[in-house]
Amino acid sequence: MSPIAYTGTIIAVAVVLFIWNKIPVVLIAMGVALALWATGVLTLPQVLGGLGDPAVIFIASLFVVSSGLEVTGVTAWAGQLLIKGAGEESRTRLLLLTMVLVSLLTAVISLNGAVAALLPVVVVIAVRLKRNSSQLLMPLVFSAHAGSVLALTGSPVNVLVSEASSDAGMGSFGFFEFALVGVPLLAGTMAIIILFGQRLLPERNGATMPADFSRHAKTLVEQYGLASGVYQMRVRASSPYLGAAPASIDLSAYRGLQLVAVQEGETASPIRRAVMAEGDHLLIRGDAEAAATLGTEMHLAFREEAKQGQGEETLFNQRSGLAEVVIPPRSGLIGQSVFPGMVTDSGDLIVLAVQRAGAELAAANATKDSGGIVLQAGDTMLLQGTWKALDIHLDDPDVLVVSSPELVRRQAVPMGPGAKQAVIILIAMVVLLATGVVPPAVAGLLAAGAVILSGIMNVEQSYRAISWTTVILVGAMMPLSTAMVETGAAKLMAERLVDMVGDAGPVALLAGLFVLTAVMGQLISNTATALIVIPIGVAAAASMGISPRPVLMSTAVAAAGAFLTPIATPTNLMVMGPGGYAFSDYWKLGLPLLIWFFVVAVFIVPLIWRF
Repeated sequence: MSPIAYTGTIIAVAVVLFIWNKIPVVLIAMGVALALWATGVLTLPQVLGGLGDPAVIFIASLFVVSSGLEVTGVTAWAGQLLIKGAGEESRTRLLLLTMVLVSLLTAVISLNGAVAALLPVVVVIAVRLKRNSSQLLMPLVFSAHAGSVLALTGSPVNVLVSEASSDAGMGSFGFFEFALVGVPLLAGTMAIIILFGQRLLPERNGATMPADFSRHAKTLVEQYGLASGVYQMRVRASSPYLGAAPASIDLSAYRGLQLVAVQEGETASPIRRAVMAEGDHLLIRGDAEAAATLGTEMHLAFREEAKQGQGEETLFNQRSGLAEVVIPPRSGLIGQSVFPGMVTDSGDLIVLAVQRAGAELAAANATKDSGGIVLQAGDTMLLQGTWKALDIHLDDPDVLVVSSPELVRRQAVPMGPGAKQAVIILIAMVVLLATGVVPPAVAGLLAAGAVILSGIMNVEQSYRAISWTTVILVGAMMPLSTAMVETGAAKLMAERLVDMVGDAGPVALLAGLFVLTAVMGQLISNTATALIVIPIGVAAAASMGISPRPVLMSTAVAAAGAFLTPIATPTNLMVMGPGGYAFSDYWKLGLPLLIWFFVVAVFIVPLIWRF
């Protein structure tokens, strides 16, 4: 068999296996790469070269940046804005806002970057509104494809066609000239998704959807009896407590009040200094009237940003959070005494309450002097501390964490610690991508490195943030594109198609090039497809005596229509797991969208850029 025949056979087998959906997609992709080597179509360096391709590195770095935005609560904040703008009941408004946002972002920073940034936002929205993620994620990606034709920076293909137009002596396309066709393209895409998406998309979720933690703090404080009567009081400059030792504070004169903890003003962690300073906080539990009397007599101020007495806002905010832990059998803590207000051995966490079989254990009476509460297997404790302290100290075999503080913070704490740094890093990456000062892979690596250096995530967290399935899948499938070019299979297909339609007129040429570009774009990258089709389209336009500009713009539209398979683009793969999609789900919505792209590319483009 010839190299072309081998390549065609490998593609056919891979497509069948993808559709069959019984073998993990990563194994199929690796099998494709190994088959290209075993048949002699490609060398081993070519087969493995995809794993180190700049596009693969860029995608991996985007996962880190996206996770940084999620960890710091930026995505939770964006999700709240989307929910607020769309309302909880209106599917149409939610989809419209999501599609407009991702398309505009795509036009500025690229398809991969926009989808990676908004993917966790949409997943959170799906969980919060109890909607199937499959109904939201494919519209996110497909509208991003349409948005890639809004500006020059939306896709590498746009840059290629602009340069080809300049090389042909017709001048390059303007930065926003693409919007002349991109706007109707996006409008039609949104209309099709709104009208037919619900019926054409499956009703399912990803295998590992996060829990809804939007009411987590309220649930905990209610369960442990802290929903009211908890106050965080700031020490003023005139307070008698200024310069006093935390251990010397005595609230026995204020009946019904209990001192839970003394916290540092800047960090909200348990105080470690010998004396108290202005701005430090007393965490008080008890009667509201008694707390008000204490504040007046001791010159203490209630926190302005939290409503007085509302435990969830006092204990759970941008600086500090709550965690519920269970004492497992054989824990080293069994038999030890604890009491509400106790600071753990690390000095960073406070025990707020203890329950046994769902009932609170004498919280008001259990103190250090009374011997406290002796822990048993199955007891639960509510701990409070800074988010960093919760992340660090709850990785302990002596306790089982009920809900990971990291997952809770990602959903329930908008614009938390590090949010400003994460936004600055995102903006800097957008500027680098939009201006083209450095290659996209370099911009992504710089941004990912900044996320780690700024302390938003550590190295281990960044490893976990990367979807290695997507990275390996994209890298393993890239050699297929190389094989199509190396063997001449792609060029042979293109030349034969042009020979077939070349004499039928310019509209037929656009139709033929669209079909070729769209078909190839479902199997290999749209950039590689454009590199093959562009020179053939320019040559065909010259032979027919027409302007190459409509041919080039039509090619850009066709290259953006990569809807029919999950392997068509990295972004299609990004949503496959979170959306719970099968291989066959893509073409059901993708086909009507591809038909609309065909109409725009073949009939609308020539109305704007004349032959």
